[in-house]
Amino acid sequence: MCGRPAILLMLRGRRAAVDQVVPVQKHDLLFMKHFAQVIAGLVTLTVLLIISAWIINARVSPNEDSPARIAQIEARIAPVAAVYAGDTGRSAMLAAQEAARAATAIKVAFDGALDGALIYERVCAACHLTGAGGAPAPTAAAWAPRRAKGLDLLVTHAIEGFRGEAGLMPAKGGRPDLTDEQVRVTVEYMLDKYK
Repeated sequence: MCGRPAILLMLRGRRAAVDQVVPVQKHDLLFMKHFAQVIAGLVTLTVLLIISAWIINARVSPNEDSPARIAQIEARIAPVAAVYAGDTGRSAMLAAQEAARAATAIKVAFDGALDGALIYERVCAACHLTGAGGAPAPTAAAWAPRRAKGLDLLVTHAIEGFRGEAGLMPAKGGRPDLTDEQVRVTVEYMLDKYK
């Protein structure tokens, strides 16, 4: 025909005859040229990025770990338990048990003091002087019905907590570091104070 690039026509699902060729438009050729250039540029960029990554990776030594990272790795792979054998093993086991007990020991409030007045002033007075949460007021009249229930029930309610009609008593007055004995002497102090 005319020597230009051409494509075959497809008409209604049938192939057109070979002598019916349509020349490719000039703008189609321009698009194909630019598209091929973009693809070639992207391939070149990809190759350059791979080469530069190899160069950078060759300069960085992967075996250099910081002391913090080494400590994390050792902590992660440390054994969960240990086997103790003989006298040396028994003493090591006892030392480990004592260290664990000391680490988990609960600190006792007020250094274990059994002074009801001290505990009342620093813990209980916050609610009982203001009536917060329905706490009984510091009067004999407010404490009379509670006194009738008995010391043991009041101590149980103070230790475990209590929800009544008037309000809520948090367990140990919201101080879990108080011992049961500290709570008992404080309840006794309050009963004596509000006779």
